[in-house]
Amino acid sequence: MLQRLPKALAATALAAIALASTWSAHASDYPHRPVKIVVGFTPGGSGDAVARILAQSFSKILGQSFVVENKPGANGNLATDVVRRAEPDGYTLFYTSIGHATNPLLYKETRYDPVKDFTPIGQVLSAPNVLVVPASSPFKSVQELVAYAHAHPGRLDFASSGMGASVHLSGEMFKYYAKVDMVHVPYKGSGPLMPDLLSGTVSLAFPNLPTAMPLVRRGQLRALGVTTRTRSAAAPDIATIAESGVPDYDMSTWYGLVAPALLPADIQKKLSEALITTLNNPEVRSKLVAQGMDPRPSTPEEFAKFIAEESLRWSGLLKSLNLTAN
Repeated sequence: MLQRLPKALAATALAAIALASTWSAHASDYPHRPVKIVVGFTPGGSGDAVARILAQSFSKILGQSFVVENKPGANGNLATDVVRRAEPDGYTLFYTSIGHATNPLLYKETRYDPVKDFTPIGQVLSAPNVLVVPASSPFKSVQELVAYAHAHPGRLDFASSGMGASVHLSGEMFKYYAKVDMVHVPYKGSGPLMPDLLSGTVSLAFPNLPTAMPLVRRGQLRALGVTTRTRSAAAPDIATIAESGVPDYDMSTWYGLVAPALLPADIQKKLSEALITTLNNPEVRSKLVAQGMDPRPSTPEEFAKFIAEESLRWSGLLKSLNLTAN
């Protein structure tokens, strides 16, 4: 067959066969060198912390070092591009989030397909965000905040860690369903956001529950409502936004693990099994649940279906919100 192909095409085909053979051979003893987990967040946040829990667990299960590499920027687009272009050999993984599904819809220059351009390993968790205000804020409830926003359009602003992040999308959905006009103030990550929120420079924000709860417990922030339809087991005393006068509101963030497209199936299987084992570990589960996270062990097939459904759902929502990053 190769004899009938043009020389250049035959050479390409032979190279592809050789590369596939190399990956296959390596798959049997995978991993035989350190594995990199790329994270699109700055160090210190809840997303970064969970990635490090996974890295530690995978190192024990698979007998090789798994290390987290932070590549923040452009709401995870920089990290996404690094992983998308990496060799599909199992040594570059991506701990990704809801932005994996929404970024191609928000950013015109983002050209990847969240399903076809990656190999799914599995979902990791979902978690609510929470509407918080500074401790000095006059608002004691969602109802009070909405009433003020209706009476004073454009006077309130909400901070986010960047365009398209779950913290931003939570605020945009709140504007839409509560029918209020608020100004979006994007920051470059959660680090610079929090000091301005604590000082009252910005009116409110919708951080991840694990990020917000230590500040709420210390009395530095006041929690008005969680973004999910049901209350969080980690903070059952905080009402939902839906039960506080915005009945259609329901928003959660999620995280998962993917690899570049064309990852060998046996490596995918090893990583999937390690992830499911990690999330079913009672110590890991209790640690995540205590922080308001819901572990979601899933097969690669289930996670691929979930990502496709999220892309479809957010396509409709973002059109309703008339929202793009450009």
